Amino acid sequence: MAPCSETCNETMAVAAVNVCIGQIAVADSSGLLRSVLGSCVGVALYHPHQRVGVLAHVVLPASEGRGGHPGRYANTAIPEALRLLDEHGADPGGVTAKIVGGANMFGNNGPLQIGQANIDAVTEALRRANISIAAQHTGESKGRRITLDCETGDLTVEVVGELPIKM
Repeated sequence: MAPCSETCNETMAVAAVNVCIGQIAVADSSGLLRSVLGSCVGVALYHPHQRVGVLAHVVLPASEGRGGHPGRYANTAIPEALRLLDEHGADPGGVTAKIVGGANMFGNNGPLQIGQANIDAVTEALRRANISIAAQHTGESKGRRITLDCETGDLTVEVVGELPIKM
């Protein structure tokens, strides 16, 4: 890593790629992928031998014929994430998933339970793709910030007022 300036000995941290709502990003072992989630679900797919990771920021359970970026919907995000891994030489057979988010941001009752619907849809899409879920931190009522370290496959979950969790 390059020094942060000529007058100090500190090194700069690897810059994280921010994965915004409905997006999917891929990185090799030198990358960090980060997202902020509420009722959306972050899907981190990682191949430990190739050290390649993908992070999808899933907004809604199903596309239902709507267009737009495939990262927006659980049913299109998972196939697209696997395609990106394949493009980077990662065999889908060695991929594991970690899912985070799906918070109930609008109260426990009522019609707007999109967080749980997103969790269910992502879980089903992963099941259909024969991808096992190695870890998850889902539900509850608070948003989260997540960071996927593509060197190690660690997914760090940060919730306001709590200690970070490494999965």
